[in-house]
Amino acid sequence: MKFKQSDKQNQRIEKITIDHLVIGIDIAKFSHVARAVDFRGIERGHYLAFSNDHTGFKNLFQWIQAIMDQHHKTKVLIGVEPTGHYWLNLAFWLQERQLELVLVNPFHVKRNKENRDNSPTKNDVKDALVIADMVKNGYYSEVRMLPESYQEIRQLVHAREFILKQSGAVKNQIHRWVDMHFPELGLVFKDVTCKTALATLALFPLPSDIRDLSPTFIVSQWKKKLKRASQSAAKALIESAKRSTGLPGCSMSSKVCVQLLLTQLDFFQQQLNELEEKLGVQIQLIPTTSSLRTFKGIGDMTLATLYSEAGDLRQFQHGSQLLRLAGLHLSENSSGLRKGEVTITKRGRSGLRRILYLTVLHLVAANPEFKALHEHNKHVKKMKGMQSLMKLSGKLARILVALAKDNQTYLPEKVKTLAA
Repeated sequence: MKFKQSDKQNQRIEKITIDHLVIGIDIAKFSHVARAVDFRGIERGHYLAFSNDHTGFKNLFQWIQAIMDQHHKTKVLIGVEPTGHYWLNLAFWLQERQLELVLVNPFHVKRNKENRDNSPTKNDVKDALVIADMVKNGYYSEVRMLPESYQEIRQLVHAREFILKQSGAVKNQIHRWVDMHFPELGLVFKDVTCKTALATLALFPLPSDIRDLSPTFIVSQWKKKLKRASQSAAKALIESAKRSTGLPGCSMSSKVCVQLLLTQLDFFQQQLNELEEKLGVQIQLIPTTSSLRTFKGIGDMTLATLYSEAGDLRQFQHGSQLLRLAGLHLSENSSGLRKGEVTITKRGRSGLRRILYLTVLHLVAANPEFKALHEHNKHVKKMKGMQSLMKLSGKLARILVALAKDNQTYLPEKVKTLAA
């Protein structure tokens, strides 16, 4: 079945009837603003400014009830602009009371702010009315409130990404320290943050600590921290230390600094291992995991990130919906005889877009079928490398949704090239 976005858009417009009261809420950290319109866009009642707490939410509920009674409305549809994380508390509060909530794109709010008054003026009261107008016209998307199991994964994935950033920052500082105090270490080890290099920095960080040592002694010290130790690497390390151009002096402070960095890196690695272990357990609770694990080239951390960004993949009718959520659907700017270049819109979840791209990049290297497709796109269809990767992102999305919806295993023979 071919997915058509226009069908979904028509359904959203038809959903709003004469019985509906449409509420637009401009979200802020401490105080929100709400305005109400009917299905024709006529404003009903006066705007409400309410606090972002339980008291403010109760005031909103009473305000909505009063306007509905006054204008004889039986249904309500509430639209918000998802500003940061400040809208989540209100969203869950409304969900508990079974009040329907939808989201509008902040970019669309900016583009539509001049519809009523032909003025570039922007403020919270005006934005609330703009949001209400957009919802009334069907320019909204349904809220994808993740079930608790997916929320658990999302929290753990965010924590893992934070730890990875912190760990990367510490590694950068270690590279900086090595460049200043022992630049020749990079000639002995390709990566100065590999296990042997880190063990060397922990045991004898400065060149002056190594010059007078024997290879046998260095190997014996390495074996206290490593399973394997190379005699040739120890000899190369000594030779590098003898001709080092590292900064002289300040040996005590230099050692203290590098030991602090190594301690931080070890701490972050322990946290990362703990988070990944918990994520591995958590994704086993997701029904579609067993099917998606059969897809060669997709690991547990990839699945965890997909779940955290997209939620339950069974909710999508077609892979095109997943692509649209990620902002990987196509855009073209053409007029008259001019035909513009086709690009991706990037109007969607950047985290989902990133994990789909990285997954395709890995599949092209690790999955034989995707590698063959990539080669076919480049050499037969004469696509550029990035064009092929974007096309394969669409194929990946369709496969993921199909596997999840039908609870199937990955079948390599179904992934074919035209040249096969």
